[in-house]
Amino acid sequence: MVGFHYAIDVQGKIRGYFTECSGIGSEHEVIEHKVVDEKGREVIMKLPGRLKWENITLKRGITNNMDIWDWRDEVVRGKVDDARRNGSIIMFDQSLKEVARWNFERAWPVKVSGPAVKADSNEFAIEELVITHEYLYRAP
Repeated sequence: MVGFHYAIDVQGKIRGYFTECSGIGSEHEVIEHKVVDEKGREVIMKLPGRLKWENITLKRGITNNMDIWDWRDEVVRGKVDDARRNGSIIMFDQSLKEVARWNFERAWPVKVSGPAVKADSNEFAIEELVITHEYLYRAP
């Protein structure tokens, strides 16, 4: 969405502002089950299967803030249980008014990556954070 900005707040300890956000959502696998209805016809019933949460990806211009790198380092050092945290993704409009908020639970950073720039390029240096989580909901 053009003109929107995003923030992440992870239990007040990890904060950052981002220009891109994707992966806010979930889906169920669909299980098809053949049954015979009351009229003797064979029909396929569709039932919800396993629930899958998308990984959330946030991108921003590189900053000197090390919060997301420190959080990722906990996972790299094998301290995944310590790294699991609850938090929020907050969406702001152009006037920085909060438009929407999604809360996530038991999240940890799957990936943090720095810029891939060329010396002769005038592109912005982009930093990316990818987090996985066990629950996500849109806050009222």
